[in-house]
Amino acid sequence: MMAALSRWYDRLRGAGAFAVTTPPMDGALQPNQAIEAADLVRAVPAPDNLVRSAQGVRFSSGNAVLRLDGGSQPVYSFDADITALAASPDGALAIGLESGRILIKGGAHDGLLIETLDGRPLVSPTALAFEDAATLIVCLGSRRNAPARWKRDLMQHGATGSVWRVPLGGKPALLADGLAYPNGILLADDSRLIVSESWRSRLLSIGAGGRTNTLLSDLPGYPARMALRAGGGAWLTVFAPRGQLIEFVLGERDYCEEMMRDIEEEFWIAPSLRAPQSFLEPLQGGALKQLGMLKPWAPTRSFGLVLALNAQFRPVASWHSRADGARHGITSCVEDGGNLLITSKGGDALLRLDPAPEALP
Repeated sequence: MMAALSRWYDRLRGAGAFAVTTPPMDGALQPNQAIEAADLVRAVPAPDNLVRSAQGVRFSSGNAVLRLDGGSQPVYSFDADITALAASPDGALAIGLESGRILIKGGAHDGLLIETLDGRPLVSPTALAFEDAATLIVCLGSRRNAPARWKRDLMQHGATGSVWRVPLGGKPALLADGLAYPNGILLADDSRLIVSESWRSRLLSIGAGGRTNTLLSDLPGYPARMALRAGGGAWLTVFAPRGQLIEFVLGERDYCEEMMRDIEEEFWIAPSLRAPQSFLEPLQGGALKQLGMLKPWAPTRSFGLVLALNAQFRPVASWHSRADGARHGITSCVEDGGNLLITSKGGDALLRLDPAPEALP
């Protein structure tokens, strides 16, 4: 009863879960244009899912797994887009597909196909990680929306995601359920399992018995994949920004349902992976242009953002592509020889950042 009254009072005041405020970009998140200035490694359509395998760095583009070290010939290609990728210690790759399947290529379990987990269909494989050569950790973002329909899942306040431990060839175990689009997995140096929960803009650690602990909350955007930092801590990609107009629309259920029913998805008042490309796209309020130039501080539905986190998973530095940039939709990253490789899925670019040592305490 008290919870219902508190929720009603929050709705009346626009507080708590009904607030439309978003975190400021300050401190370690002070805006810059470092991603716009990053070196272009490769122009490729919608790159994603960077991983380091025994054969080198691999990443996905559409339905293909590609090599970092040159050549457009795919390592593997499939009949559906790739939504998740992981490399095992024995050289195998686990590949999640938009069609709701996970395939194992190479290694001792070559050819293994996973289509259900304990009877639950693989509707939305969003992230994978090998715990060891015979055990896979699986994030399912949603029980009703495939990964390509992530905007719809956000607009529906989706919270049907789950995380599983899957012994290859054995019985899967549910580690956590009821998550709001789990979208990245990190096996930390201290053996903790870290998961990014996109729609709640936070990082969780998952312990024994499915107990979760919030490590980092109230991010200014929607977190995606992570990677370990040399020397401790982690890298975190954030694929799209939160915004006051978007937060407001999320709270107006009738409007939201009508928008999803009557308007093409690319024109929804919703986050985006790409910089604006059409005059039909919604404005985010405020003056966006001055003398024909888009302001870097203009309200935006897309940006590029990478965070460096310390061992306590607190942000210590960040790299940005702002509203007037084109390298938006940063979805994955991996260290490479002292540099950081990142995928700009919205900018169709694989990039190399050179983090300044003085920026990384």
